Amino acid sequence: MTSISMTVNGKPASGEVEGRTLLVQFLREDLRLTGTHVGCDTSQCGACVVHVNGEAVKACTMFAADADGADVRTIEGMANADGSLGTIQQAFQDHHGLQCGFCTPGMVMSAAALLKDNPKPTEAEIREYLEGNICRCTGYHNIIKAIQAASGQLTAVAAE
Repeated sequence: MTSISMTVNGKPASGEVEGRTLLVQFLREDLRLTGTHVGCDTSQCGACVVHVNGEAVKACTMFAADADGADVRTIEGMANADGSLGTIQQAFQDHHGLQCGFCTPGMVMSAAALLKDNPKPTEAEIREYLEGNICRCTGYHNIIKAIQAASGQLTAVAAE
């Protein structure tokens, strides 16, 4: 067992993990942050995307011990300080960018990483960036609209 500590959503977190423990397991099982989903266990679906030191990472591909000392942000850390939905989360709700909700945490985290690097992405850039995230319900149209809205590019007329 290895002792690890990190900052998760702005708060200190620590625990004992086996060397094979994945970051997604540590977040869900030890810290009880169950918003990060496990969809495929093979890094194909993107449901487990979190930010580690500001970079989008599929938490099913990273050992928890490799995040020792890191700053980790999960979907639970995307809300505003008062608990209300953050900008991207609100855009997903407003533009129906979710259906079953299973992929939504990973989509929101990926969208946040995209908008950090490219504040005004084109539709083609959004589609390309989301290639590592699978949604089996929405057909992506409303997810793209939500990201455009979160970036300030979707006007009220276009949102209808």
